[in-house]
Amino acid sequence: MSTRASRSSSTPCQRKPTRRDDWPGYSLDLFTYPEHYHEDIESVYIPHGVIMNRIERLASYIMDDFEDNNIMVLCVLKGGYKFCADLVEFIKVLGRNSNKYLETRVEFIRLKSYLNDHSTEDLHIIGSRDLSILRGKVCAIVDTGKTMKALLKHVETFEPKMVKVAGLLVKRVPNMAERLTDYVGFEIPNRFVVGYALDYNEYFRDLNHICVISKTGKMKYKV
Repeated sequence: MSTRASRSSSTPCQRKPTRRDDWPGYSLDLFTYPEHYHEDIESVYIPHGVIMNRIERLASYIMDDFEDNNIMVLCVLKGGYKFCADLVEFIKVLGRNSNKYLETRVEFIRLKSYLNDHSTEDLHIIGSRDLSILRGKVCAIVDTGKTMKALLKHVETFEPKMVKVAGLLVKRVPNMAERLTDYVGFEIPNRFVVGYALDYNEYFRDLNHICVISKTGKMKYKV
């Protein structure tokens, strides 16, 4: 008998870093970044070191919740690849430094839902739609907070045993995705940010920090 995917409610509510609506970000003068983006970003919104420290904390939550299970990690490309790689690495490091080890396997799915800085109505799955490898397994979806509702609906058709979601960013918008996200990195206002693999028409993925794009940057790389 197949088991319906369960969004378990056992995960305790975790405190999360929150950026205020009026938070402008840090001055660019305080950080290093690729010089060719000098006029294309306004500020550093979340520095790379803060991102890494928060991901290590999320990894510790996951270790506590999944200590008796092996998990299949579904990484959402392209924006989630750095988050996923760092999260899985921290899980491995924490396992080596403790008496428990969480075995992880990673699969990838690529989605496209943005044109310039606007989300489109449809979720486009690029590549294989067959996720039958998830059937009967405990699944952790690693994403940046976009398109989660549609993706969960697709994943649950393959009947994983349980599904948990780790999102690096959750934006404060009507019907925000936080209720779909079990492990939240940062809650931010509804601002379009780039860097740490988040892009604007495939640019800015090479930024280590999460940054606010400038009007100049939007115009330069608009399609």
